[in-house]
Amino acid sequence: MLSNQIIEQSFAEIMGKRFGDYANLVILSRAIPDARDGLKPVQRRILYAMYQEGNTHDKPYRKSAKTVGYVMGTYHPHGDAAIYETMVRMAQWWKMRQVLIQGHGNFGSLDADPPAAMRYTESRLSALANEMLRDIEKDTVTFIPNYDNSAEQPAVLPSRFPNLLVNGASGIAVGFATDIPTHNLGEVIDAAIAQMKKPDISLDELMTYVKGPDFPTGGIVQGISGIRKAFETGRGQFIIRGRTHVEEPKGAKVKKIVISEIPYDVVKSKLVAQIDELVMERKIEGALAVRDETGRKEAEQKKVRIVIDIKKDVDETPILNYLYKNTDLQIYYNYNMNVIHEGTIRQMGLKELLVAYIDHQKEVVTRRTQYDLDRKSKREHVVEGLIRAKSILRQVVDTIMDSEDRADAKKNIMEKYGFTDPQADAILSIQLASLTRLDIVKLEKELETLAKEIAELKSILESEKKLIQVITSELNEIKKKYADPRLTEIQGEIEEIKVDIAMQINAEDCIVTLTNEGYIKRTSPRSFKSMGGTIDTCGVKEGDRVRYFIETNTSHTALFFTQDGKYFATLVHAIPDDKWKDIGTALVNIIPLEKHQRVIGFAIVENFKQPLQIVHMSRSGLVKKTALSEYETNRSGALVAAKLKSEEDEYVAAFAAEEKGAFLVVTKDGMGIRFLKSDVSPTGRASSGVKAITLAAGDHVVGVLPIEEKDPRVFSILTAEGTLKRTYLESIPLQGRAGKGVQLIRKRKTHPHLVVAVTVEETLYALTDKQEWVQVQAEQVGITEQGGIGRAAVEGEVRSVAYEAVLTGEEEDASSKVSEELQAAPRGEEKKPLIQQSLFDDPEKE
Repeated sequence: MLSNQIIEQSFAEIMGKRFGDYANLVILSRAIPDARDGLKPVQRRILYAMYQEGNTHDKPYRKSAKTVGYVMGTYHPHGDAAIYETMVRMAQWWKMRQVLIQGHGNFGSLDADPPAAMRYTESRLSALANEMLRDIEKDTVTFIPNYDNSAEQPAVLPSRFPNLLVNGASGIAVGFATDIPTHNLGEVIDAAIAQMKKPDISLDELMTYVKGPDFPTGGIVQGISGIRKAFETGRGQFIIRGRTHVEEPKGAKVKKIVISEIPYDVVKSKLVAQIDELVMERKIEGALAVRDETGRKEAEQKKVRIVIDIKKDVDETPILNYLYKNTDLQIYYNYNMNVIHEGTIRQMGLKELLVAYIDHQKEVVTRRTQYDLDRKSKREHVVEGLIRAKSILRQVVDTIMDSEDRADAKKNIMEKYGFTDPQADAILSIQLASLTRLDIVKLEKELETLAKEIAELKSILESEKKLIQVITSELNEIKKKYADPRLTEIQGEIEEIKVDIAMQINAEDCIVTLTNEGYIKRTSPRSFKSMGGTIDTCGVKEGDRVRYFIETNTSHTALFFTQDGKYFATLVHAIPDDKWKDIGTALVNIIPLEKHQRVIGFAIVENFKQPLQIVHMSRSGLVKKTALSEYETNRSGALVAAKLKSEEDEYVAAFAAEEKGAFLVVTKDGMGIRFLKSDVSPTGRASSGVKAITLAAGDHVVGVLPIEEKDPRVFSILTAEGTLKRTYLESIPLQGRAGKGVQLIRKRKTHPHLVVAVTVEETLYALTDKQEWVQVQAEQVGITEQGGIGRAAVEGEVRSVAYEAVLTGEEEDASSKVSEELQAAPRGEEKKPLIQQSLFDDPEKE
């Protein structure tokens, strides 16, 4: 009868309990292996079903579909595809260090080819899998009911070798995952024996036996500290890289990089495709072609053969480093040793796993010994009865003949001669023809043997030391029979891969342009010449201008410096290749600039070992120089270029300069100071520099020029109201840094001059408040002494200044590679100025 009772319960409570039950089921009964036998339930059920059906290594193969059907119908009521997939994995040599199932037919490949359907393949247990199930019939493990109580299945297998560590495991449960790599059978057995002999053995001592993971696909493992951490805590990281060698065929115009082993769990075809893509896109300079030459011979040896043809005169080391960095030829592997132990999930290290396995083996051997002891004791008792019956055989026969039936005969001989029930059954089971040939000597010998065996079994049960000796002996037998040499080489710590990317790209001459509004492009000399070969024909947005033009190479490095003391580095090759008439790409698509960042310096570096300095000049008058070599990096994100002393300050210029020479620093109020570069000591990247000029209240630096100590050139300053002032550089007194400097342009009582730019260029362009670019020819303005008044050159208010710096890279002196820009504010407003080697304004601010 159905109950009408209604139980009120919150939805959250119901869902919480249901999800908890589901999570517990997935963790304990599906995805996470048992610490004792290293198997998940479906694996255990498959192995037991095959053993139960006699589908062992010494019998013919049997259709996989038959095994799958039996497992599904009797023990694992889930999808046949999942069962077959598990069977296949246990038969794949590239997944298991020691396969537990021998497959006959197509069981997949290293290229991730799917196996044939289960109706086509055949399988049987491997010889080593028999060791997983050995003695299971001797009550060595606990049996539990199957899903419908129609049969019983083992809760755990005897596992006469440490399968969990040998074959590893991987699985994803609810809130938990496990990743245990494979290890060498002989090493793990040695470690288990060492752990039994010395329970307080240290982890370092255990690692003299288990050096690290040993993968079926071989390879090279680096990261001993990560392995040790994993063995200690259950979590750790290391890398696996493929094994390679170089072949140089006689008479050939190329040499070959041969990959003979690939990292564990890497799909061979995917790796070949990755390398092929890099070769086709010409990202690996010197590489010509790649092909998979893996044949039957290599497959039989459990090897691969991937061949990369490279030019004969090319060094293979940087090519391999590039492949390690950019393909699956090197991968990271994370130990995450979560297992089921004593009914709950635990993360365990090497020592804990060995202890769990040893405790399991002690229980298995103890139960087996007790089973054998009980059986032999019963047999001893029966033999004693048979020997005694022989001595009174005629009386026993007469008693049996006088009895009415078997039950009466059994009762009579038990009452008359004192035989027990088992002895009476044994006597009654003797055939009549055997009575006269009952060999008393043979029985006595059997009794003597049984007595010795019983004594031995009792000694095992009574002595922990004896028990360990038995386990050790049996483990050594398995090691002798099945262990093989280590396949994976263990090296030291993870090697830092230094990729010389310049050697991996197709080095080509090119032209790089940067515009006032921040559009950058790389153009081939052919495209440049086909469009007239002048800057005026360069494609730009309406109202934009080319700010920087340089002949360079795709193997060189572009450095971008921002006002907040950061910098970005990228290969010139990474700048998109456009036609000369195209406008280019916004710089924000090339480097990850944040919204608040503005680029105030741009340099292209051929070699970071050049004796150049990166100079930073701050708005507050601090100057810093750092060796160019400190800016070498392979990272694409923002890095520290210089440090600001206050949040209100910012850098207004950053450029590369030679060590010799001087600086000319100019401020908004028209003050200037010239001092030697040697007055500024080089410091590290994360420093803020020293004072270049002492500023008056309200004043700030707007520009800095790297010049020669004796420089005959003329420099120009332009003010916001359009006044241009030209003066000889040498007319500015050379003094020590940190002084107040001298007045460069005569002060006015009303509307003081606001300097917006300083340059040595003869031609510059001024952006007025009418958003028009006005060309200014500096040579049309006369040269006056320091402190002169200058001459009006631009009508209207100057908002920004630009000039075209046409450089050819190596042909120009570093001191001439500087161009500047100041984004000035209208009179009465404080707008932060920008000065940079090749500068563009923030488009959002435009």
